[in-house]
Amino acid sequence: MGNPQAPAPSRRALLIGCGIAGPVLALFLQRIGVEAVIHEASEAPRDDVGAFLNLAPNGLAVLETLGIREDVEQYGSPTTSTAFLNHRGKQLGENPAETLLLKRGLLNKGLREAAVERGIRIEFGKFFESVTETGDGVTVRFRDGSTAEGDFMVGCDGIHSRTRYSVLPGAPKPTYTGVIGTAGYTRSKYGAPEDGTMRMSFCLDGFFGHQTTPGGEIYWFENYHQAREPERGEIEAVTHEEWQRRLLAKHRKDHFPVPQLIEDTPAGILGYPIYDMPSLPTWYKGRVCLVGDAAHATSPHVGQGASMAMEDAIVLAKCLRDLPAPERAFAAFEEIRKGRVEKIIKEGRKTGNQKAATNGFQRAVRDLVLPFFLKLGVKATEPVYSYRVPWDEPVTAARV
Repeated sequence: MGNPQAPAPSRRALLIGCGIAGPVLALFLQRIGVEAVIHEASEAPRDDVGAFLNLAPNGLAVLETLGIREDVEQYGSPTTSTAFLNHRGKQLGENPAETLLLKRGLLNKGLREAAVERGIRIEFGKFFESVTETGDGVTVRFRDGSTAEGDFMVGCDGIHSRTRYSVLPGAPKPTYTGVIGTAGYTRSKYGAPEDGTMRMSFCLDGFFGHQTTPGGEIYWFENYHQAREPERGEIEAVTHEEWQRRLLAKHRKDHFPVPQLIEDTPAGILGYPIYDMPSLPTWYKGRVCLVGDAAHATSPHVGQGASMAMEDAIVLAKCLRDLPAPERAFAAFEEIRKGRVEKIIKEGRKTGNQKAATNGFQRAVRDLVLPFFLKLGVKATEPVYSYRVPWDEPVTAARV
């Protein structure tokens, strides 16, 4: 679907954060005649940082509606199925669902470029400090002393959102899930075939997934359980060499090619503690609303974080189209979205807890029952992946 001619802007939205939700929301707002300006804290794009993700069909459908799916797909490659193996390399089952594998930085780049190409203004070096409501709008102040004015503001600034604590100072903090994630990229003669399959292994002391992309680059990730929550910045400060040493110690006894891929990664192994968000009492206050991870971050174990942010963007834009008063639109948005995202957050936490079996008996039981549970999992995934937000369907008023 192409991008139809938007009406002349009559309202201005100030969006905080140029990750995933910001550009997608800005483009949908453009469709309904709202001028959206994205304010990003970093001084310049950071397209080479971060791990990778799988963008699910429900997220791709949002990009299709927006007319920018091909803009993003050029930066990724398809995952056509996911195979699950035990620590000996025996395949326990397979999920045939198709997703798009891509680096998070390149997803951000694809969305940002699509927005700029369509006339969206993005201002870098704008570190959000505070927002003040005026009679009929908002004034945002940034760390550099500058300000911006608009009709409303949307926080698209991620799990550690400053917007959230500016407008909801009593909101709960993100919750550490007890899992540390690591990831790397390599080229190795031990890599799996370039067959579109993500191979995920239940290892002796962790969980390891890898896929070889067209051209031979291997994307891999690893999760392990750690009860103690790391200090802020502690995990990010670990060097590549130290990560390699730690991960080889954990996976040396696992099946080929898990240790070989870790050993063949020349640089850039990164780590990150995995968080999700407890349920917030509300996602908005006055003329300020939260979307994506700022409102409802989920752990990456079910591969829905990016898609949930994209779904938020289209739903919020529809609400602002059909219920122009910001508070009524924000109330409708929360009412429509909250049940779905909180169910997915719960499923993500559950999936993360199931990645480790602590002894041989638990591993044997898991290997025996996993094929059955994978079939149930495929059935449970269907309503998540098949979910669509019809752009032309009107939004009815919500309770305020």
